[in-house]
Amino acid sequence: MSTETHLTKIAVFKGKQIRRIWDEQKETWFFSVIDVVEVLAGSSIPKRYWSDLKRKLVSEGSQVYEKIVHLKFTASDGKKYSSDAADTETMFRIIQSIPSPNAEPFKLWLARVGYERVEETVDPELAIQRAMQTYLKKGYSPDWVNMRLKSIEIRKMLTDEWVNRGVKTTDEFATLTDDISLAWAGLTTKQYKNYKALKKENLRDNMTNLELVLNMLAEASTTEISQAKEPQTFPQNRRVARQGGAVAGKARKAIEAKSGRKVISSDNHLTLSRHKKSPGELAVL
Repeated sequence: MSTETHLTKIAVFKGKQIRRIWDEQKETWFFSVIDVVEVLAGSSIPKRYWSDLKRKLVSEGSQVYEKIVHLKFTASDGKKYSSDAADTETMFRIIQSIPSPNAEPFKLWLARVGYERVEETVDPELAIQRAMQTYLKKGYSPDWVNMRLKSIEIRKMLTDEWVNRGVKTTDEFATLTDDISLAWAGLTTKQYKNYKALKKENLRDNMTNLELVLNMLAEASTTEISQAKEPQTFPQNRRVARQGGAVAGKARKAIEAKSGRKVISSDNHLTLSRHKKSPGELAVL
């Protein structure tokens, strides 16, 4: 990973600093393992604690260490030193192996999430209900939530259509999504997220009502055109994706011409929530 793609920040847990680095290319945070171990294990010698824990994980057959990367974090003396780092998923696995009261809330949360996912495989409707409650707790309006859930349905119809047309890899799905986004919004997905100052956050979760409606139109149009034209190759799928996106692109330009305002907004959920709330309230992403 090139250092140019990195953004370094400090997270704070119980008053302790946890260094982390954002990898723009992979769109994920990498955390300093030593910092997390020091906070959760309460160890005065976190490097030795982590060294012993690594040996224990290897002896148990865990493949966690293979997912560890080495990044340069800024130390207290202002210099950068190479140290073990892990993404969120790997870090949660490490936390599971730390016997400490500080780690227990994370373990309980992971157990709860795992149980809920098992429930949702038996009754998928539970996933929809939980998604709705999660959005409402984050401050979204009921009308927006209903629209967002509809957008999920439209997206699922589109991805099913792509699978039927031979689209297989994650990269292919991402390319087609970019084709649609570029055709209607004039921005690729990554450019769109950067414009809204987003990182791990979901782009659709940070769209205004109008942006979300136009994105739905673009994806629904792509599905409709694909079903009619039945593309057989990936280049043909790309052409259809651009055609579907262009339908919403024309609608966007027409709205902008009539309203005199840009549809694509740099606002995200946090800024939109602040606009709606009084200065004393806190919007939560």
